[in-house]
Amino acid sequence: MRNLIFIALLLLHYNGKAQNPKTMKTSNEDSLIISQTLENDYFNGIYTGDVEQLRSIYHPGTLLWGDVKGQPYAKTLPEYLDGVAHRQSPKDSGKPFKGEVLNIRVTNSIAVAEVRVKMYDFLYHEYLSFHKIEGKWLLVNKMISDVVENAASPAGTDR
Repeated sequence: MRNLIFIALLLLHYNGKAQNPKTMKTSNEDSLIISQTLENDYFNGIYTGDVEQLRSIYHPGTLLWGDVKGQPYAKTLPEYLDGVAHRQSPKDSGKPFKGEVLNIRVTNSIAVAEVRVKMYDFLYHEYLSFHKIEGKWLLVNKMISDVVENAASPAGTDR
């Protein structure tokens, strides 16, 4: 219920403008920009625990959903960023970290990126939704699931 109220308030408050569909062109450039955002800001922000770097690529109303250790996971962006701010970063943990972009699909002003993130003792399979708002690709929804490492790769192989 809390999330429904949050979404309703967000929609009432949201006044950003998507691109004009009459002038928009979907191109490889959009996929490249999203890929660079993931490599430079998303993965690096998670690795170092840089909350401001992460905040710069998320829309303020982003919701995060999924499952971790088989348990439901649902957070608002402020809840997620607070967790990042108060945990030991993967960089400081000394454990392996790897972010990998598996796929990016762009349609007009929306996109979905499929990524894998190896951190701590987890391998997360994620679907990240983007929206191009006022000329900038912002992450607007994050769905995650921790998976068995060899089950996350195509044909059961780890890349």
